[in-house]
Amino acid sequence: MESSSNSEIAHEFFPFFKVYKDGRVEKFMVSEHVPPSDDPHMAVRSKDVVVSPEPAVSARVFMPQISNPSKKLPILVYMHGGGFSIGSAFHPGYHKYVSALVAKANIIAVSVDYRLAPEHPIPACYNDSWAALEWVASHANGDGPDPWLNIHADFGRVFLAGDSAGANISHNVAVRVGLTSLPGVKLIGVALVHPYFGGTEDDKMWLYMCPENKGLEDPRLKPAIEDLARLGCERLLVFVAEKDHLRERGTCYYEDLKKSGWKGTVEIVEHEGESHVFHLMKPKCDNAVDLMERLVSFIKHD
Repeated sequence: MESSSNSEIAHEFFPFFKVYKDGRVEKFMVSEHVPPSDDPHMAVRSKDVVVSPEPAVSARVFMPQISNPSKKLPILVYMHGGGFSIGSAFHPGYHKYVSALVAKANIIAVSVDYRLAPEHPIPACYNDSWAALEWVASHANGDGPDPWLNIHADFGRVFLAGDSAGANISHNVAVRVGLTSLPGVKLIGVALVHPYFGGTEDDKMWLYMCPENKGLEDPRLKPAIEDLARLGCERLLVFVAEKDHLRERGTCYYEDLKKSGWKGTVEIVEHEGESHVFHLMKPKCDNAVDLMERLVSFIKHD
């Protein structure tokens, strides 16, 4: 029989997870996984790769049908959402969404399966996503571990994208690109879909997941002007949704970036009547189709 102390809840962050006094973590949503499909007859092929054996970081790589083998394709590194604590690159929703994006934009995508908090405290998610970008960069000379990237990827056209927590991670990786050069790689653009940044009730959870935090002014939580000024990309696209509780965080990010002195170009798109990550919940609705088309156009620079 379980003792009362073992069943007592120490912290609860609905709808993500709760922590018991004995240290056990219980997630409210268990992530489903779907396998990759490396079928050359499909419109999009996928396979799973090891980014790092220790710490254990993996990713799912997607490649469209290759009609012209001599034509190099842009690379998108995608970070999934889920409050830094749930979700996966292998989740059916993310697998389908990234596959659709790859088919429409004619790109190679690397969807990062970073380690989740609180079992792996922040900054694990940032470090793992940076490791994934370094793994992508290791192919720039054509001698990396993955033949798809060696043969077909254009390292002069690299993009980052993510939704919610994944958008926060994308921003932080782009800041690091601005501080640390990646030889042979050019980060062209970053797309932030319904980004999470500090200034809401969610901050309590982020601070709990990041024991070495610097408080509410931590630049990973609340982007510092000096970090915005040195983002390591040329273009940035922010998506917000009218009914999303994070809407103001996205609009503030856009305004702060414009005032920071950053030399790139930034655009913001708002979808009226929509809630947080609506494009994943109802991918066939008109606004989700519009979001996808704008993302594709951003990558293709139409």
